[in-house]
Amino acid sequence: MAIDWMLIWHIIVIGNALFAIITVFRQPRDIAATWAWLLVLVFLPLLGFIIYAFFGRKLPKIKFFRLKGSVKKHVKHELNEEKAMLKKPKDADTPSKKIAWESANMVRMFMNSDTSPLYDNNKIDVFTNGDKLMDQMFDDIKNAKSSINLEFYTFYADKIGKKVLAALVEKAKEGVDVRVIYDSWGSMGTTQRFFKPLFEAGGHAYPFLHTHSNFFDFRVNFRDHHKILVIDGEHGYVGGFNIGDQYMGWSKKFGNWQDCSIRIHGNAIYGLQSQFILDWNATDGKLQINPNNPEMIKKYYPIIHTVGEAVMQIVSSGPDTSMEQIKIGYIKMIEMAKHKVQITTPYLIPDPSVLDALKIASMSGVDVQIIVPDMPDHPFVYRATQYYASQLTKLGVKVYYYNNGFMHAKTVVVDDKIVSVGSANMDYRSFKLNFEINSFTYDEEFGKRMGKIFEEDLKKSTLQTTKMFESESWWLNFKQHFSRLLSPIL
Repeated sequence: MAIDWMLIWHIIVIGNALFAIITVFRQPRDIAATWAWLLVLVFLPLLGFIIYAFFGRKLPKIKFFRLKGSVKKHVKHELNEEKAMLKKPKDADTPSKKIAWESANMVRMFMNSDTSPLYDNNKIDVFTNGDKLMDQMFDDIKNAKSSINLEFYTFYADKIGKKVLAALVEKAKEGVDVRVIYDSWGSMGTTQRFFKPLFEAGGHAYPFLHTHSNFFDFRVNFRDHHKILVIDGEHGYVGGFNIGDQYMGWSKKFGNWQDCSIRIHGNAIYGLQSQFILDWNATDGKLQINPNNPEMIKKYYPIIHTVGEAVMQIVSSGPDTSMEQIKIGYIKMIEMAKHKVQITTPYLIPDPSVLDALKIASMSGVDVQIIVPDMPDHPFVYRATQYYASQLTKLGVKVYYYNNGFMHAKTVVVDDKIVSVGSANMDYRSFKLNFEINSFTYDEEFGKRMGKIFEEDLKKSTLQTTKMFESESWWLNFKQHFSRLLSPIL
């Protein structure tokens, strides 16, 4: 009896399709991601399910997400007072507080969605160059007296990584409490062995959520994309720079690395510290930090005397919540713009809500400008970025390709008054899958500084036009459209 291979093939195809549907619909997710995963599972029968096992499953409910209440418990009373203050214009006694009061709906939104207090008395330094940033970091680390809490998505065991480790080891030997969190996926190639000198000196370093194995970790799709450094609870950093030679501009592939991180001295440090403590307690089960212990409060939340006038909120988001706090923050900023919106992002893959916000702003007469890289670091992401750049250009948004190396900054500046700097890209992954943290600052002086930086970057960028996109080859267009289909899962 002859084997009917066609029948067997049909059974396999139908069975695979049914299994794909059952697999994807077992967990609730947005429609775009659902269809993208169905596309992968149906057209890549075996490989698709392997990819899904690592990158498609939603994050399980673990103890980590129940820790937020205890870490942020001490800010509840402060939040209630600040909400009341937002109703009283007379309390806005500085230019920055006035901007915050004018942006009360946005401030209140973050208070309600992420328990994010409004921190005043902040001095902000901006770094767009890796050398200058690391010089300042090394100086702050050298002067640390009680604690160094460092958390980076990428901590490579390369030249600059070894230099940072050596500085941390030196402080640990002096008795400073040194703790390090890194993401095992983002720090590919960096193992626990690299941090052995730090352990021997009395410090500690662990991969986020103890994901020791990159290959067999089924939570690899949910990455700790934070870039945080807090020293003595008084100085802190947040932004886009990681720890690695390429972020210093030493990579032959990328050349100059354009990024943005800020150094904060002021009360907003408390927000960065709280996020680190949350992540640390989820990562290390033994050396827990109790943020409600009086001694711990004194150590990690010291009283900071007035140093600046900038008013800020520190906002985090991640797969532990469906609120997508940073994304709605971006949308709110764009909606509030009266004159201009300036955005830098390495990946421009907005979901429909962000796309609509950009479209509405542009059609309302707001000058929307976006700078993206003119070189790829991830092929599919780059092509998807090109697709959305072409679509936004047709809607009147000005999209520029940065020509002087790789653009990695994640910034949004609105009307030179409200600024976001942090780790979150303008893409699906940052909105839904990564653990991200951004600063949102209400301050005209800082806004103008960031606006000038954006203008300088524009001089090294090329404005894209509809004619440019129309002249692209059909093959390039195909790659862009195909990548766009995968954008919800990139």
